[in-house]
Amino acid sequence: MSSRRNVVIIGSGPAGLTAALYAARANLTPLVIEGLEAGGQLMLTTAVENFPGFTDGIMGPDLMAAMRGQAERFGAELIRGNVTAVDFSKSPFTVQTDEALFSARSAIIATGASAKLLGLPAERRLMGRGVSTCATCDGFFFRGKPIAVIGGGDSAVEEATFLTRFASHVTVIHRRDSLRASKIMQDKAFANPKISFAWDTEVLDVQDSGSGAVTGLALKSLKTGAESTLSVEGVFVAIGHTPNTSLFKGQVEMDAAGYLVTRDGSRTNVPGVFACGDVQDHVYRQAITAAGSGCMAAIDAEKYLEHLGH
Repeated sequence: MSSRRNVVIIGSGPAGLTAALYAARANLTPLVIEGLEAGGQLMLTTAVENFPGFTDGIMGPDLMAAMRGQAERFGAELIRGNVTAVDFSKSPFTVQTDEALFSARSAIIATGASAKLLGLPAERRLMGRGVSTCATCDGFFFRGKPIAVIGGGDSAVEEATFLTRFASHVTVIHRRDSLRASKIMQDKAFANPKISFAWDTEVLDVQDSGSGAVTGLALKSLKTGAESTLSVEGVFVAIGHTPNTSLFKGQVEMDAAGYLVTRDGSRTNVPGVFACGDVQDHVYRQAITAAGSGCMAAIDAEKYLEHLGH
């Protein structure tokens, strides 16, 4: 058993690293367990143009590297590794990784959310062979090729717009007859000559013609029932996210969608356990709101530890 920590932070996206910065500045010497996706979803992002203070934008990985360095400068300890089990039933809490067991007086959960998939058998088989959930990671590979984006929210429209930099044409496939995306995103997409829309349409299958690479999509109209094929060489799935909370089932209160429930700032139903970022936010889901909630979690943890007798 490692020595007892004041606070263990699970996750290292904007929420986890901001929590680490504030906890470190409060002399709590936080331990951050980075998780499988160190740096969170921003590591999959190119230019971040809406994070305050960066007039010309900043690359996602660069922003995360700066946050990480700032947290370390004030004494946060970051370790690579993935949390495999936690026990929040008694204090001190225990947090288990593949390689070690940590004891913690308080815990901050910042495990984020992961992209949802359609659930088609071919989807996983062709992942990385024409199917992707990250336009900024894989767009380059589809230079001059026709592609499809599945979804109708901000992320789908944002990805479609981004992909026009590379693709010959982008078809947005949506189950409804209107987008959920914000007005400014919609206007941008509608005005882009390289984007077209397949409304009221369901994806039945991803086709590869036996080649092991995407050649098209089998589609069905939800209005007429008519089936058709769309020839594309890339498919980007942008239908939402699932919170990374399976680790905490039965220990921390969740809503129906699996997001952690927080009250009075970042407090969960377990005293001493706090949550921040996309793991508890399915509404805003921005880097800046994740960072803000990470700050809240660290301050709440500091107050909790003061009350315990630091």
